[in-house]
Amino acid sequence: MKVGRCDFHMHTFLSDGELLPIELIRRAAIMGHRAVALTDHASFSNIQSVVEAVSRDCEKADAWNIEAIPGVEITHVPVRYIDEAVRTARKAGAQIVVVHGESPVEPVEPGTNHAAVSNPDVDILAHPGMIAMDDASLAARNEVFLEITCRRGHSLTNGHVATVARASGAKLLVNTDAHSPSDLSSMSFAESVALGAGLGAEEVRQALVTNPDLLLERLGRVK
Repeated sequence: MKVGRCDFHMHTFLSDGELLPIELIRRAAIMGHRAVALTDHASFSNIQSVVEAVSRDCEKADAWNIEAIPGVEITHVPVRYIDEAVRTARKAGAQIVVVHGESPVEPVEPGTNHAAVSNPDVDILAHPGMIAMDDASLAARNEVFLEITCRRGHSLTNGHVATVARASGAKLLVNTDAHSPSDLSSMSFAESVALGAGLGAEEVRQALVTNPDLLLERLGRVK
């Protein structure tokens, strides 16, 4: 695919990534990305400061012809407080809200997937592990994207996520969950991850082009 890559799940050194926000944006721009979301790990301890800091660098990305979108990944927040965290993130100015899903390699509280997809103000449920069909259907109804992830470990359940998304009508995105420069992925690598998850050619195009366009349109950031 010759269309520029979109990646809506990335981390800077404001949480556990390696790069300044502006440096991560620069490296993505050089690789030909057309849009990125900087979504550092966040909870009530740091939502405000993270969003404010990353927004300042995202505002300067217009110099490089890339859409840089400030966001957060709400991470290991107790299920009963997820909706409050989402509201806090939006109030702080997060334009993309990702919720850290029930990955098979981390002790995420059961029920996190359900809370995330029940909230239409969540944009993406990241690496949702063995997500239930009912929750995938909720994601479709509430227009919450499910993530096919390039990240090692989290990616163990990509095949399951692809299967339930197909059956439920939930929309998919292929994100890196990048923490270092080496995690950034080309379009061809993202295609390989999507194909490896069991997506067909048209499904791959939807996940890498059509659905990113839908999310950018939702944000008023069509490129």
